[in-house]
Amino acid sequence: MSEHRIETHTEEETRKIAIRLANLLRPGDVITLEGDLGAGKTTFTKGIATGLGVKRVVNSPTYTIIKEYEGELPLYHMDVYRLEDSDEDIGFSEYFDGKGISIVEWAQFIEEYLPEERLDIKISYLNEQARLIELFPKGNHFTWVVSSLIG
Repeated sequence: MSEHRIETHTEEETRKIAIRLANLLRPGDVITLEGDLGAGKTTFTKGIATGLGVKRVVNSPTYTIIKEYEGELPLYHMDVYRLEDSDEDIGFSEYFDGKGISIVEWAQFIEEYLPEERLDIKISYLNEQARLIELFPKGNHFTWVVSSLIG
């Protein structure tokens, strides 16, 4: 599996990468986001939401598991941390096979429900402002998405 890396030096740069990514996505696409607390997962998700034309304020769905936002495409933001040690399927396939874009934080807890084709993203701290965004495309569509994004 090939790996692609982008360094950003401000929160705004991270958002702009996510906005560009949003413009390459299509209905049914699934993105997993991994990173330490405060690394920028919500900032990245807000950028994707902006790129999809979502008008509502986007924040972490920690207590609700899934938040839905309407834009040019629906955005499904999932934080499945609380499903650790659970085998509960809360209808993931309806989201993953649906008309929107799914972003999944803590995806390792629902690995068996994730589609084979997806884009795994890991965001790491480089310093106070800078981040390393690592992109792991799975499948031809996401290989194209990542190469278009990185150019």
